[in-house]
Amino acid sequence: MGILEKIAEIEREIARTQKNKATEYHLGLLKAKLAKYRAQLLEPKSTGAKGEGFDVMKSGDARVALIGFPSVGKSTFLSLMTSTASEAASYEFTTLTCIPGVIEYKGANIQLLDLPGIIEGAAQGKGRGRQVIAVARTADVVIMMLDATKGEVQRCVMPTVCVFVCVRDLFDFFNRFSSEIFNAEVLFREDSTPDEFIDVIVGNRVYMPCLYVYNKVDQISIEEVDRLAHRANSVIISCGMKLNLDYLLETLWEYLALICIYTKKRGERPDFNDAIIMRRAASVEHVCHRIHRTLASQFKYALVWGTSTKYSPQRVGLTHIMEHEDVIQIVKK
Repeated sequence: MGILEKIAEIEREIARTQKNKATEYHLGLLKAKLAKYRAQLLEPKSTGAKGEGFDVMKSGDARVALIGFPSVGKSTFLSLMTSTASEAASYEFTTLTCIPGVIEYKGANIQLLDLPGIIEGAAQGKGRGRQVIAVARTADVVIMMLDATKGEVQRCVMPTVCVFVCVRDLFDFFNRFSSEIFNAEVLFREDSTPDEFIDVIVGNRVYMPCLYVYNKVDQISIEEVDRLAHRANSVIISCGMKLNLDYLLETLWEYLALICIYTKKRGERPDFNDAIIMRRAASVEHVCHRIHRTLASQFKYALVWGTSTKYSPQRVGLTHIMEHEDVIQIVKK
């Protein structure tokens, strides 16, 4: 029996099983098996060469994967947002490999990957689906590009990429103590389902931010535009008319959780032309490591100007958390 047949059989057994206190344990075992078999479908086979054009080196300050069905406008979007020319045409499957580009925004270089159009059954490898999913797992944010003229059809059948981050530390905990624990009651404060809990334990899912981008809104009614614009985690655009692209960049910046830090030398003005791009909640120590790997060991204190301080400048230590557009002057021992 193949993996697909095993998955189908488990799903049928789950559907037949009546959920009560006596069967919750059995359901948990079935869902764990289901997660294991689904993971095997996503894992590339050990033999054979890698997909040509998919092995793109990670570069820049962040990586964004662009996923969508054929002919939703991904290639046009890449060409508009970056200096990379990606072939765009009215027929399907114009893009056959992973095409990288770079978005320059607020001093950051954001790598944008235009992936081939996916089809139903991508998780099972159809239409190079495995390679597309494997690349998407390496991204910081996934943009699901949808055709606004298709209504909700595409969003409903799009492969699931969770919008929130689950309890990552839980997997590390079980990894460390699984050999010593035989029975336990676990309490975790997250709005998560049992299936998501199992995914974390098994370690076969990656939870990452996802932004749904509806293209071609110039071809639908204003009422439909308003409805899509108010959907959670959604942005409406028109690549053809270059509408709302600036707002999309602002939203993408927030999803990536990036901040700009400016440096200042003693007796000189801050250098606002060369920002250090960091992740939100970065500390002074993280900034030191970004500037030079030995700077933290020579650190004495730092002077910080900006919204992260009570007054400017404020003398701070390595654990001080920086905020967007802060200015820092580092004093060495």
